[in-house]
Amino acid sequence: MLTTTPYLTIRRPSPTTAEFTLTTCPPLTLRLRAALFGVLCLRFIAVLSAIIGIYSAFFHPSGLLPPPIFPSGRITLLDFELNNFLLHILHLLYVSAPGQSIASLATSLPPYAVLALSAITAYIALFARIHTTESLLVLRGLGIQMSSNVGGGYFRLGGGTYMKRTRFIPTEKIQDILINEAFKGFEVRYYLVIVVEGEEDVVVCFPRLLPRRKIVERVWRGARGCLYEKDGPVMSAGAGGGSTHNGNWRGGNEKG
Repeated sequence: MLTTTPYLTIRRPSPTTAEFTLTTCPPLTLRLRAALFGVLCLRFIAVLSAIIGIYSAFFHPSGLLPPPIFPSGRITLLDFELNNFLLHILHLLYVSAPGQSIASLATSLPPYAVLALSAITAYIALFARIHTTESLLVLRGLGIQMSSNVGGGYFRLGGGTYMKRTRFIPTEKIQDILINEAFKGFEVRYYLVIVVEGEEDVVVCFPRLLPRRKIVERVWRGARGCLYEKDGPVMSAGAGGGSTHNGNWRGGNEKG
């Protein structure tokens, strides 16, 4: 429900610009938004549990962070500093029923085991990916920009990303765009590569998702057709045909 098999969307703002986006995020229906909101709440609870565990194991028993003392009467934000307010909130969480359960578990374990477990829990809650989105933006006369969104759906429901990595390759550096093939176990996988001048290794497009051959061929034809006015430096092998050279696909008409 939260993820789907990678699917391709193509956006063409102009005849010289094309964006190919591959994602595992399903369409954002109301049901999916509710599920993502539930996951976000679970992440928040996990981080709070890690904080309470560390507080219980290291600070509260030793008295290093005693609960703050406030004057009698109504408490307002003007009565104490911000750090005192945060300590007060932390202490309220600690004395709550769920907080006492976490504290009981934390005090039964060695302190450094609690620290390691809390760090792992917080790391998974903050950085574990739900969706992966990769895109290829082709600009004729300028070049190709590859983007990879790592960790979608944390702070916005569905489309949000925690980290975005991009790379731009100028047109004058692009020597060719090919479909390469490689063996993965007993399976032959096809992937799109860009041959860049001055680089020993080719640049792999969609390296995290590695879509199936039909999607790769569609992106290959669309990228070449947008990047070059004609077929580009490597001409098609002919109608209905195709050829490979050193594992690189160099021709053929689009199916479907």
